[in-house]
Formats: sequence, C-alpha cells, structure tokens
Amino acid sequence: MTLGHKLLGTGPHHVMVLHGWFGDHEIWSPTYPFLDTQSFTYAFVDYRGYGESRSLSGPYTMAQISADATALADRLGWGRFSVVGHSMGGMAAQRLAIDAPDRIHAVVGVTPVPATGAKMPAPVLAVFEAAATDDAAAATVIEASLGQRCTPALTRHILAGKQSAVEAQVFTAYLDAFTATDFASEAAGLRCPLLVLYGEHDGGVSEEMVKAVYPTLYPAARLQALPNAGHYPMVETPPHLVTVIERFLSAPEAPST
Repeated sequence: MTLGHKLLGTGPHHVMVLHGWFGDHEIWSPTYPFLDTQSFTYAFVDYRGYGESRSLSGPYTMAQISADATALADRLGWGRFSVVGHSMGGMAAQRLAIDAPDRIHAVVGVTPVPATGAKMPAPVLAVFEAAATDDAAAATVIEASLGQRCTPALTRHILAGKQSAVEAQVFTAYLDAFTATDFASEAAGLRCPLLVLYGEHDGGVSEEMVKAVYPTLYPAARLQALPNAGHYPMVETPPHLVTVIERFLSAPEAPST
C-alpha cells in the first residue's frame, strides 16, 4: 500500500506536504509554480480516503497519517526529510515529528491544529459536523476561517475541492481525529525546529490561540504571522507562503536546549 502523492522537484532537501480537512493535495496547487525545485523535492500526499488514496480504508487517524507518511518516505528512499502540514495536516506533522524524531529535519505548520486537538464549543462543533453533508454549513466553516473577507468564489473553490476529494463518512472520521485526539503530553518528543504560521485573518487557528497554546507545547517554536491571509494561505497568498517556508527549511532555527 502506498499513499497517492504528487512529486515535484529534484533537489536534495526532501519535503513531505500534508493537506488539511477540506480537500486533498490539490489545495496546494497554487504554490506549484513558485517552488524551488532545484533545492527541494516535494511529495504532496493524499491521506487514506482522500483524492488518489480514496480507495484506501482507514483508520482515519493522526497516528495512521504519520505511519503512512513514514512508509511513503521509505518507499521514496528518503532518510531524513522535512514536513509541511496545513491545518489538520499540521497536527499530523507534529505527530510524525514525535513518532520519527531521528528522521525529521524540520516542521512547518501552516495554520496548524495543535497537538491538543481543536477544542470547540458544542454549537460550533455541530456546524463542523454538518459540513460533511450540508454545503451551506461547509461554506460557513470556510468563510469563517477566511475571516469573512474574500470573494465568495474562493469559498466555492475550496468547497468544490472537498466535494471531489472525499466522501462524507471519511470527512466525519477525520473531524473526530483532529478534534478528539490529544497528544500534548508527548510534545516534548518533537525535537526538530518548528515554524508555526498563522494567518492574519484566520477565524479558526487565530493569533490569540497560537500564542496561547504553541509556546506551552513547544517552547522553542518560532511563531510567524502571514499578512493578508486567513486559513488557506496556499490559495490566498501562495508566493509569499512558499518564500517563508523555503527560507525556514533552508536554515531552520535549532531548538534551544
């Protein structure tokens, strides 16, 4: 079994890229023209139940994403590699760095869910649950995460990616994975450099949450705002996002000891 994935680049620095809840690896496609494919080789992954991995059955968990990503790295012949994860994928990237500390060079979390999971009040969680089958609820989630400021066409674009990439029952299972899972007690196992990127207008992974939660989990983590972005900077501001990611991966800050 091998996860579906898209390889770009021929560079010596290998990077695994993990997508979020709404959509498969194609959410990252706006960044493709801006990647440094001479310095990096990127593998854009589809989890079990998504996109090119749609036929693969569960479990649909953070631990399984980590195990599958490690297996894919083995198949690609990657010894050490970096991980970039968006939203739910940012949580999976933390899980992977904890599970394989000797293999991960650096982690970039792009508007990432923390290791504590995404804790939500019951009414908010109900809207997220409804998003599996109700397009209006899904649009509400997307628009809130974009900061209620973008053209409706962007919401429709992200929603279309979700509709084409994943079935409702799988979507719901992954919601459980990133809301009910909590491995914060293992955070000390993440020993590599970590960059946490948050969107200036993100209504979900907000600046307030990031600054309250991440320094407690990972005292050496670097936190950085992404201007003019909400929860989907790979779609909203792709050239800037690639610039920030690649600068960090080229010279990540080592964690303090």
